[in-house]
Order: sequence, then C-alpha cells, then structure tokens
Amino acid sequence: MINKIATSIDMALVGVQDGATVMIGGFGTSGIPNELIDGLIAQGAKNLTVVNNNAGNGDTGLAALLKTGRVSRIICSFPRQADSYVFDSLYRSGKLELELVSQGNLAERIRAAGAGIGAFFTPTGFGTELAKGKECRQINGKDYVLEYPIYGDLALIKAEHGDRWGNLMYRMAARNFGPVMAMACKKTVASVHEIADLGELNPEHIVTPGIFVHKIVKIDRQATQAGGFKKAV
Repeated sequence: MINKIATSIDMALVGVQDGATVMIGGFGTSGIPNELIDGLIAQGAKNLTVVNNNAGNGDTGLAALLKTGRVSRIICSFPRQADSYVFDSLYRSGKLELELVSQGNLAERIRAAGAGIGAFFTPTGFGTELAKGKECRQINGKDYVLEYPIYGDLALIKAEHGDRWGNLMYRMAARNFGPVMAMACKKTVASVHEIADLGELNPEHIVTPGIFVHKIVKIDRQATQAGGFKKAV
C-alpha cells in the first residue's frame, strides 16, 4: 500500500546528506515551509547548496538555516531586502557564495531539470553581467544566452492539501516554485495543512501529482500577520 505520510518531520528528512542541493519553495514569505526548514536545521546536514527565490527574512525560516553556517552556496534571484541582514553579513564576510539568477530564468532552469531538457536559449540576461562567460547565440535576428538546468537532491515545499499517495494542492501564491521544484529533485518533502482521503481531491485541481512527492507531513495552521510572520501571543 502506498502511504507517503510521515509521522514526523524528522522521519521525513532522514538521509539528507552533507553537500546536498536543497530547493526550498517560497516567494518572499509566501509558501515558505518554515517547519521543514527547522527540521533540516535539526537534522544537521552541512555544506548545503540552497535554491530559493530569496535569501531569507529576519531570523526565521531560510535566514535561520543560513545563520547556522551550514549553507555554503545559495542560488536565488532576489537576495537582498530590508530584513535580509543574515544573508548580507554572510555574503560580505565571504562565508556564503551567491549565484544570482533572474527570476524567470530561475524558474525555467528548475523546470528544465524536471522536464529532462538539457539546456535552453533565453533572451533574458543577454548583454548583462549575468551572461558573462556563457555561450550566446543569435537566433532569427535575436540574441540569446544558453542556460542549464538546476537539479536538486531535496525539495522542501509547502502545500495546502495532500493525500497518502502524495498528491498536492496549493493555496494561491503559496504555490509559486513548489511544483517545478518537486519535479527537479530526487526527493520531495511537502508540508500540508490537510490530509484528504483518497479520491477526495478533485483530479482536475491536483497541481503536483504524487509521483513527484516522497513524503508529506501534516502541520498545524498558525495565524500570521502581514509579511507572513507569526503573530505575537
């Protein structure tokens, strides 16, 4: 019987190796799987490469992971913002390597990994520092840059609903990078707020099929304030 429900986050994250490439869903604070990130911190893997749209907010979630010093490299499109002081400090001190990727290219490079595409040409970034050292080509009179897929060992994503086969549905903007990251990684762990019985999820509404998901963990809902941060009790 296929049952991808993990009884704990610790169980879901067993086997994460040092040096792993970890993709973490989220757009700003929307769809960040904070509980799974905390579990990864507790698990202890080090020398990680993290792929995310941002580079952390405040001292929680991804920023907390960076603060442990166990991330050696981050691939993202929007590393700096008003409260990205953890990233700023690590980057300025040379303790964290950054690969900056434009947001559309980041999404497409991840999607290409999941779709089995070897490489692709894109106009985004041509003529900028982001294209430095990369192959460029003119196609039908337009200039393009060659980009390669980003593959991952582990995807940590946040969904709204799941079932024991691992099928996932998302809530609005929390969907963001989750579906493509699930396809691009060897293992995907998703947190969900609701676990449905088999057949209860409308197949037309399932975004990430269970074939791309290895473990799901049910987490409690927590009230948040603007920016996705937890409300003070």
